[in-house]
Amino acid sequence: MDEEFRIVALVGKYQSADVAEALARMAGFLQARGVEVWLEANTAEAIGHAGAARVADFEEIGEGADLVIVMGGDGTMLTAARALAGHTLPLVGVNQGRLGFLTDVPHDTMLERVGEILDGQYLRERRALLEAEVWRNGERVFSTMALNDIVLSRGEIGRMIEFELHVDGEYIYTQRSDGMIVSTPTGSTAYALAANGPILHPRLAGIVLVPLCPHALTYRPLALAQESMVELVILGPRDGVVHCDGQTLFEARAGDSLRVLRSQQGVTLLHPEGYSYFAVLREKLHWSALPHLA
Repeated sequence: MDEEFRIVALVGKYQSADVAEALARMAGFLQARGVEVWLEANTAEAIGHAGAARVADFEEIGEGADLVIVMGGDGTMLTAARALAGHTLPLVGVNQGRLGFLTDVPHDTMLERVGEILDGQYLRERRALLEAEVWRNGERVFSTMALNDIVLSRGEIGRMIEFELHVDGEYIYTQRSDGMIVSTPTGSTAYALAANGPILHPRLAGIVLVPLCPHALTYRPLALAQESMVELVILGPRDGVVHCDGQTLFEARAGDSLRVLRSQQGVTLLHPEGYSYFAVLREKLHWSALPHLA
């Protein structure tokens, strides 16, 4: 076994019987390999699994574990990635969800693939994060991080919001729309893709802006340099909502400024040997599949 991974933490999708069973299998497999197993605290509370040697919160995991195995869907990976962003330990994703762009280890071969990773057979990849802040009357009232995207939207109101877009302090335009997606390359296959944004390879260093249902069709997706700072100023009279990875929500007000830039921190993912980003796209997006004829 590769001595790099002596303590492995498990993070699972909450309230899922299938994941609870898979976690138990994975914990037993790791312990049989001589690995010390920790179970993330919220996961342990949600599924009632106490077979791991230790229950630990994300801060303890970040400080003491060598590897994190995330068992669930991409949403579970997003939660773990943000919680561990301040640490350098790598993450492996076992797909217990649907699409699985981030959790790329198949459930039916998870023990074999994880065994290979423990033996040092893996590909290491670094993914970018975004930092976002909301400023109100000269005061920062909200801050967060995202692996996929930061979204300014109209929330539950039925009408468009209006905002200014600035990049690196330069005014770009004023837009009326349902909002704006500010996405990493990782997030280009998430909400941004559904909004007709481009697919960006994860190794591409940049940020993409994707308007949500703009009032004028001339507003198109825009790719920016990785060092760009994006600012969205809500003009009113309607307020907006800021979403982080579709999980964290902040209710912004007219006059607020949402500032987004690439973080100095990042997330390290480990993939099994033979991993191909384009193979993932072919499978998940059904490229080359024959059409069904009536």
